[in-house]
Order: sequence, then C-alpha cells, then structure tokens
Amino acid sequence: MTQYLLSVYQPDGPIPEPDALAAIEADVNAVDQDMRAAGVWVFSNGLLPAASATVLRPSGQDVLVTDGPFAEGKEHLGGFTIVDVPDLDAALDWGKRLALATTLPIEVRPFAG
Repeated sequence: MTQYLLSVYQPDGPIPEPDALAAIEADVNAVDQDMRAAGVWVFSNGLLPAASATVLRPSGQDVLVTDGPFAEGKEHLGGFTIVDVPDLDAALDWGKRLALATTLPIEVRPFAG
C-alpha cells in the first residue's frame, strides 16, 4: 500500500452560497465515509483561508517570519486527504470522486519513501 496526498485547490474569494455549500459538504462527507468504509482513509481536513498563513523563510542563520501565503495566486490549498491505497490508479479513483464532490481541482501525489 502507498499513501497519496489528495490536495484540494480552491479559488480565492467568497465561499459558495449556503445552499450550494451544504450540498458540497454533504457530498464530501459521503466520499469521506466511503473512504473510511473501504479502509483507505488516513486523515483529512480543511484549511483556513490562505491569508491566515505564516511563512517562515530561512535567511542565513536566521528565519524571516511573514504573514500571508507563500505564493500569491488565484487559488490556494484549501484542504487535503491522505489515502493508503494499492496504486496510483486507486488514488486517482478516489481523487476523481473527491473532485466531483468538492467541485474543485484535486492534485494527487504519492508520498516519498
């Protein structure tokens, strides 16, 4: 079994309207429950907006601390799920289900080692 990170990328800006958000949350919870039932779920969580980030950047023997996201962009990492599956195809299948549930792009990446 290999662990994969399923990263959820969401656009900066306002969140969906309450009715749309409730439907998305229900769909995501259903996929989450299916992952747990299949025994592939390791961990998942959403993140606060990118503006809540703090960046630590090495500078010689010191570390510069700055507010805000590491990179300015129109999308940011909004959440993630870690699955433990036999291969990339299985990870992609779960990633596709998560993409449909979230209505957002999902990046699937294996862990090193």
